[in-house]
Amino acid sequence: MSATQQALALELRQVRKSFGKTEIIRGAELAVRQGERVALIGPNGAGKSTLFNLISGRMAPTSGQILLNGQPIHGHRPYDINRRGLARSFQVSNLFPRLSVFENIRCGVLWSMGERYAFWRFLTDLKEVNARTEQVLDMIRLRRKRDTPVSLLTYAEQRAVEVGVTIAGGGNVILLDEPTAGMSKSETANFVQMIREVTEGKTLLTVEHDMGVVFGLADRIAVLVYGEVIAFDTPDKVRSNERVKEAYLGSTLAENQAAEAAHHGA
Repeated sequence: MSATQQALALELRQVRKSFGKTEIIRGAELAVRQGERVALIGPNGAGKSTLFNLISGRMAPTSGQILLNGQPIHGHRPYDINRRGLARSFQVSNLFPRLSVFENIRCGVLWSMGERYAFWRFLTDLKEVNARTEQVLDMIRLRRKRDTPVSLLTYAEQRAVEVGVTIAGGGNVILLDEPTAGMSKSETANFVQMIREVTEGKTLLTVEHDMGVVFGLADRIAVLVYGEVIAFDTPDKVRSNERVKEAYLGSTLAENQAAEAAHHGA
């Protein structure tokens, strides 16, 4: 294996996904380096959620290869991929609303232990589990609400718990699906800083529609249009890419600017 291949955390090679005669992902190619933050953008219906489902094992590709740290994971079960070091959050909350913040995070820690966690070993492992849970609480800045039921948190705080559960197992590749959707401008700014901190030294792939977040967080941006990655480069180069502007970015930036103007005029 070459040095370049060894440096890759996540690689997609000619990945395709069809539902019947409809091809959703059309030969997607992507090579994400270890420790890199990558934003996946594209218009609605481009196949972003499908691509996340393929990477995380919720779906199997029709053809092509998906490699995690150089090892093939396509066709593997989600729990197996998770225990190989890939963790994913979702657009829709998967939290336990009646459990406290601490208990939700601890569930994520326990799950990551896999076969090392069994009822007869619970008491001996609890100290290790609780220590990791407390560490994650500090990382997502919710120690003061550790005993609060998740249902009583603000929306932004619930999203922070989602991130906490995602990183609880210590995976080195993190997938975040629209993490700042529905947040105010100030909440988004704080959340982006938190994401930066909790993913320090890890590889991040995130789907995001807020271009301010994308250009402020990502080292590189992958643009997915009709199931194909039409560009994958630094924010500045993607911003100036004529094909990207024609297919997606120009209209999106215009929509964001119009929304900003309406907000300030209100």
